[in-house]
Amino acid sequence: MNLEAFILGCGGMMPLPYRHLTSVLVRREGELFLFDAGEATQISIRRLNLRWKKITAIFISHMHADHVTGLPGILMLNSQVDREEPLYIFGPPKIADYIEQSRRSLDMYINYEIIVKEITEPGVLWQQEDFSIRSFPLRHTKTCYGYTLEENMRPGAFHPEKALECGVPRGPLWSVLQGGQPVALENGRQIQPSDVMGAPRSGRKFSYVTDTLYMPEISEQVKGSDLLVCEGMFEEALLESAVEKRHMTARQAATIARDAGDVKRLGLIHYSPRYSDGELKILLREAQAVFPDSFLTRDRMNLPIEYLD
Repeated sequence: MNLEAFILGCGGMMPLPYRHLTSVLVRREGELFLFDAGEATQISIRRLNLRWKKITAIFISHMHADHVTGLPGILMLNSQVDREEPLYIFGPPKIADYIEQSRRSLDMYINYEIIVKEITEPGVLWQQEDFSIRSFPLRHTKTCYGYTLEENMRPGAFHPEKALECGVPRGPLWSVLQGGQPVALENGRQIQPSDVMGAPRSGRKFSYVTDTLYMPEISEQVKGSDLLVCEGMFEEALLESAVEKRHMTARQAATIARDAGDVKRLGLIHYSPRYSDGELKILLREAQAVFPDSFLTRDRMNLPIEYLD
């Protein structure tokens, strides 16, 4: 089962010629989920040759321009294809009004259904058979949410040698056991999946956090993330400015990853435009001092999220 993240933009506040505004797209087995839509989001989608028709749902963190101004373009882009499925949009209060006003003011031609759901209580927003997407509160100058995409636990590994030892012949009965159901042998003996399967294995988890003060509680929300994409807008020398603007330093982002205990990788994002690409190494150095598995995200970076086993 394929799971990967694409960094569509890694900048904050204003777009730069070499750094689009913050937006991350996650592809899971061909289905696309978009987290924020900063200005020029559709440019990166086109350059990566991603199928925007496959965007199932969009999750907006908060109602600041550098996170939503790319949304009208995405809505109009989807009208250029034969889209039959509805497009879901989740976000804080005013997201519905923003979309409606944009459609009316720009006289948008929309040939598909748009379903907007404003978040009133943090929790599960998207529930499928084997994964879910959940929101949790952040602390910014406006109502803001972080998001996680988390897969369910998977069955343990199937051990053919144990099946043979139990007298289960090769064939369809093996599939039944792998599907979690017991089988009965000709002698009447019942073989349970646990007799031939290993311990359940974890699924994968992606977390997205941006535009927030440092909050120790975030660590619990992103615990177990195979990939945490988190804002690291400023260096530690500008901590006072970060707090004033309700943002985090790279060191604070790394502290969240470290304190979560089992985050595998931390990708910094939403850099202040004060930093040139070369100067971003300051943020990386401060993050890696706390959490060595930190890295700088870049526009149009592709990040596969693999099973550990």
